[in-house]
Amino acid sequence: MDESRARAILTWRYEPPYDAYNEIEEALHLLLDPQNAYYVLVDRQEELVAYCCFGPDAQVLGGSYSYPALDIGLGVRPDLTGQGRGHLFVEAVLGFARQLLAPTLVRVTVAEFNRRALRVWTKAGFQQAQQFQRIPDGMPFVILMRQA
Repeated sequence: MDESRARAILTWRYEPPYDAYNEIEEALHLLLDPQNAYYVLVDRQEELVAYCCFGPDAQVLGGSYSYPALDIGLGVRPDLTGQGRGHLFVEAVLGFARQLLAPTLVRVTVAEFNRRALRVWTKAGFQQAQQFQRIPDGMPFVILMRQA
């Protein structure tokens, strides 16, 4: 993740109810911090199409993450969502994670309202492990896991 691509991600705007994923300028330092392990996905023309992260920044406050697994976060450019291509992004991120980090178990945390994402991750073999409410606002989330 470099600064120009991080700034591009900050301009992405999702329509309700997905506007909960709209990033704010204050998130720039999170995207650029190497400890947060953010990476970009580009197409053949080197256009930014998605981003992902591995580790604690993919966790949501209020969930239980005591079981050892690689946490994965994924964000897709708004104009590319809802087109039935989610499985391509998920497989690309999982393949990259296997090459880079060789995890045994992988985990994603998804807002409960995001039925599209839940469907994509479930079709990729993830199973629900937990439901919880985010601290401090009580938004419901679901944790899904699978073997890497």
